[in-house]
Amino acid sequence: MSEDHGIPARTATRAVHAGEARHKFAGSLINPISQTATYVFDSLDAFTQFKAGDLEGYEYGRYGNPTQQVAEQKIAALEGAEAGLLFSSGMSAVTSTLLAMLSSDEHIVILGDCYRQTVRFCHMLARYGISVTSVAAWDWEALARSIRPATRIVLTESPTNPHLRVVDIDRLVSLGREHDLCIIMDSTFATPINLRPLEYGVNLVIHSATKYLGGHNDLMAGGVFGGETDVAAVREFQRVTGAIVDPLTSFLLIRGLKTLALRVERQNHSAMEMALFLDQHPRIRLVHHPGLPGHPDHTVAERQMDGYGGVVSFEVDGDLEATRRAVEALRIPYLAPSLGGVESLATHPATMSYYDLSREERLQIGITDELVRYAVGIEDVSDLIDDLDAALSRL
Repeated sequence: MSEDHGIPARTATRAVHAGEARHKFAGSLINPISQTATYVFDSLDAFTQFKAGDLEGYEYGRYGNPTQQVAEQKIAALEGAEAGLLFSSGMSAVTSTLLAMLSSDEHIVILGDCYRQTVRFCHMLARYGISVTSVAAWDWEALARSIRPATRIVLTESPTNPHLRVVDIDRLVSLGREHDLCIIMDSTFATPINLRPLEYGVNLVIHSATKYLGGHNDLMAGGVFGGETDVAAVREFQRVTGAIVDPLTSFLLIRGLKTLALRVERQNHSAMEMALFLDQHPRIRLVHHPGLPGHPDHTVAERQMDGYGGVVSFEVDGDLEATRRAVEALRIPYLAPSLGGVESLATHPATMSYYDLSREERLQIGITDELVRYAVGIEDVSDLIDDLDAALSRL
């Protein structure tokens, strides 16, 4: 980590200043883009010193970049991590971390309701001799039964996608310590503004920085953050595979992080207002949002989160065609499969994310025909609610 120059520990201030040198190149206020693929040395002795760790610097873009390092340090400061590592996408962070930490004949447990591509990749691990067990995030008895002598990792998300289930981290970490497991949590939906899993004893935190951390729907990146030893193992894997983030993306990510606290606080508020509105709407059957007292994990979310997040999922009181009609009647959010940016986005999971599954297969994982996921942007919440009301009135 770089010096903090006396920066207070409060999250919003760290989002602006952490990870950056106070005095930058040419007196620049904004951290410059180091747009280079390779780095030069004054002599062969200098290269030897660099390789021995006696001289600071960089060697080749695949192994790291100054702009990337600032972004990594900024997020690490927000998460309270010793170290961090950025990748070219969130899935690249997931896959690289798991491949770096798992070996043949080992076992991983993945808690249910995770991002679909994460689940798919975990089941691909079977071809490398790594076994996988999927368990519902709230079924603690099944989770305890799934632990084997070969189990090394428990992977989860919190809140989950798209039902926004919240994992009891204290309970999960306690189980992990009992069995000497590595707990990895994808905290993309929470962001370090709402939840810092490392403070609860989680070993590694993963983010799709494409979402809230970047915040403007204009970059793709992912990251893993935690203790230096664990991150170093992933870093060595990345040096070989090359799934690194580029300097321009790192620059955009630094820019996005500076407004992270402002954006997430507004999205927390707007999503809560929308959840309350939908919870009372006669055209809505069910609302999935951890801020609602009726949510199955509300008590846990209230205890361990500083905010409930900017996503609301809900089920329309109708059928498939009625739900599609309501979604297509929305005028403010775009129909798009992402979240966390300044623009609101809406998806119909049955049509968009799980289109290749039969209705019966979707229902087995809780994806009903009437489910809608709404990722709230930073628009005026009154306009968003009016737009929702108008769309639902078409039913």
